[in-house]
Amino acid sequence: MTLVTDQLTSGTVAAYLAARPHLAGPVDPASIVSVDEVGDGNLNLVFIVKDAAGNGVVVKQSLPHVRVDPTWPLTRERAAREAVVLGAHERIDPAHVPGFYGFDADALALSIEDLSDHSVWRGELNAGRLHPYAAAQLGEYVGAVGFATSVFGTPGPERRRRIAEATNPELSEITEDLVFTEPYVDHEHNGWLDANADDVRELRADRAFVREMGLAKQRFQESTQSLMHGDLHTGSVFVRAEGESVRAFDSEFGTYGPTGFDLGAVWANLVIAAARAHVLGRTADAETLLRLPVQLVDAFEAEFRRRWPDRVDPRVYGDEVLEHTLAQVRSDAAVYGAAKAVRRIVGFSKVADILTLPAPKQAEAARLVLRAARRLGTARLDDSDPRTLTALTVELLG
Repeated sequence: MTLVTDQLTSGTVAAYLAARPHLAGPVDPASIVSVDEVGDGNLNLVFIVKDAAGNGVVVKQSLPHVRVDPTWPLTRERAAREAVVLGAHERIDPAHVPGFYGFDADALALSIEDLSDHSVWRGELNAGRLHPYAAAQLGEYVGAVGFATSVFGTPGPERRRRIAEATNPELSEITEDLVFTEPYVDHEHNGWLDANADDVRELRADRAFVREMGLAKQRFQESTQSLMHGDLHTGSVFVRAEGESVRAFDSEFGTYGPTGFDLGAVWANLVIAAARAHVLGRTADAETLLRLPVQLVDAFEAEFRRRWPDRVDPRVYGDEVLEHTLAQVRSDAAVYGAAKAVRRIVGFSKVADILTLPAPKQAEAARLVLRAARRLGTARLDDSDPRTLTALTVELLG
């Protein structure tokens, strides 16, 4: 059984690293000058540690419960799953994830690169700083790990062992409930403004859309297509304009699943950011944001195609298989984008993009997001080209 040490605090992290110098990364454990707890998510403690030379490291320890609801317990073993995902992704595409220094199985804590010189993309978007280059880089990231961890990039026996190592049942169930089920039923996690009540009723009455959510959930549960990040929203992406640096972090929901899920998560959050920009009168920004999914998917496909000649088994995996695979991922990206967008408006854990707007504008932005989601979820059945789907969502701004 895993031995879990005491929950870390700002006052104990320095001693913790001094006793485990292999987790200190570039930091000198003997000259630590500051430890700041910066975690603002629901699931973890996050500490930024600095030494006298200005070097930094981040220590992340899983909480035994949801931060905002101590009665909602969580398995702390998810930290081990994050270590597996981050380690694999760093080996494949180190340019787009934090450096990974190590994992302490006793304390269930990870040691990762300090990216304090970056900013969280959601905060930047909310402030009107778009960083549009981030979409293509995230597409490249998903393309790299999507190919490398798929049947095309990893031999069968090795891949099956890695699937078992990365299984993440408890957090996957949270995704299945929060994203695909709860928004369409009466549930205590749901909530919306009175002004959006009709929008939610229309959403739930759209049987074609709800059917697509059911099928999307089925595919999420059944697929082991690639090793996903699992929660790739704008709040789990760091950006820095200098050098156009983009890093995806917080991969604790990672597991093997449909590759399009990560693309869809980014797509959904771009729609949400666009809705915010539109109701604030930043129409040009809104249109730019709604078009970024094209760059996202294009970059994904370009990276996947670039790696295709290196597939491990070309005997029956010909170019027709490649085209079918990419078409499936495009369709999946749209429907998972729809699901993730609805979750943030109707379900649990809403986003600052909407919550920081005045109430009337919140309702207007939420309405736009729900309408865009319904179009993405069903129109993709006729044409899953992100250019076509983008044109349909841009129409909503008229």
